[in-house]
Amino acid sequence: MEHPLHLFKYCPRCGSAHFSINDFKSKRCGDCEFVFYFNPLSATVALILDNKNRLLVARRAKEPAKGTLDLPGGFSDSYETAEEGVTREVKEETGLTVVSTEYLFSLPNIYVYSGFEEHTLDLFFLCRIKESDNLSAADDVDALQWIPIEEIEPEKFGLQSIRKGVELFKKMTMKNIKP
Repeated sequence: MEHPLHLFKYCPRCGSAHFSINDFKSKRCGDCEFVFYFNPLSATVALILDNKNRLLVARRAKEPAKGTLDLPGGFSDSYETAEEGVTREVKEETGLTVVSTEYLFSLPNIYVYSGFEEHTLDLFFLCRIKESDNLSAADDVDALQWIPIEEIEPEKFGLQSIRKGVELFKKMTMKNIKP
């Protein structure tokens, strides 16, 4: 797989075309010496369980992977923590208020947006919500549904890191559910 740095032809600081590979994750400008590092973007993912051990699952309204299953979440904004970001994304996409977050794990991902591969680091959080809120799909979510953990089919999730994360979470959760 070709590294995305090849897409950057000119120095973002001075505009010089003398912008060449410095190492695996950076390019250096031969004129102004600026070094551009291509690091992953942070994204957050909400794993929301109800009191019946059902997971809140979304259906994507937009590309990439339009129409496939997903989890609430999205890119972190500047000046916000990952916890603030996942809380904001849950509110925007579901109308639900997150009252607590617990970091679980992270997974690398490649998110294709407008034909460009965005490298992300997806941070998965177990989120507790205010039970009295009304659930409503919004933003880039087409529909929402509660699915019992044991019925979750990871292969129906369109984004690679979400699929892998759902698989991990299902294994973790199933170990803790008493028959």
